Amino acid sequence: MELLTILLASLLGLLSPVGVVVERIAENSIRSQFAHVETLRVRVDNVPTHQLLQGKVQRVRIAGRALDLKQNIRLAVLEIETDAVDFDTDSLSGKLQLQQPLQAGVRLVLTEQDVNRALQSDAIARRLLNITISELSRRAQQVQQFNFSQPRIQFLANNRIRFQVELTQDGVESLRITIESGLGVISERQVQLIAPVVLVNEEKVPEQILNAIAANFSQQLDLRSLQSAGIQARILQLNVSRQKLEIAAFIRVETSSRILKQL
Repeated sequence: MELLTILLASLLGLLSPVGVVVERIAENSIRSQFAHVETLRVRVDNVPTHQLLQGKVQRVRIAGRALDLKQNIRLAVLEIETDAVDFDTDSLSGKLQLQQPLQAGVRLVLTEQDVNRALQSDAIARRLLNITISELSRRAQQVQQFNFSQPRIQFLANNRIRFQVELTQDGVESLRITIESGLGVISERQVQLIAPVVLVNEEKVPEQILNAIAANFSQQLDLRSLQSAGIQARILQLNVSRQKLEIAAFIRVETSSRILKQL
């Protein structure tokens, strides 16, 4: 959700209050949304000036490399291409409103190295921990009492990943968790685990718990949850190869989107 907000803020920033669109201004607007950007290119396909002043753009194309978000999250590649963009500039409030839904294709590439760096953030590691192994305990609170260390993810061949983490409690009890699974997409909306294997101290967990973990994972990564915020998203491609993960998606933001109201 944070990434979607950043992308929308960047696109909305392409129009200045007087309606002048300049690629350099657009690039600076996008750069300001990230902690650091190695390379960034923005191409704005302009319409005639009189339409430009009304907040209309034919297409926006963005290509970036090594873009740093908060919490040590880095996007190795970010590419965006929009359909026609149509804004209504409210001169009284200074806010920009969509005249028609905003549609865009997005391509992201994450490297194994960058994901592991992000896992050093407690917030990211805990979220991944909750998504994948909260079912290892009858109550999630019991899992939260563990301290986790050495979280690591590996991108394997054939759309498979391996996640490892060590949990300790009061410096005595230790659990070594290993999860290996394929990744797939259901109906372009939901990421699922395929043939997962979960080991706790080198022992396989019961099938009942394994099924609960897989169900919780799919529920957490269901893009239909964005619909309440006025966003439709579809995963067009999800590829995992050695050392990188690549995602291609389609995003449609309705004019009444809650995220737009926050910007």
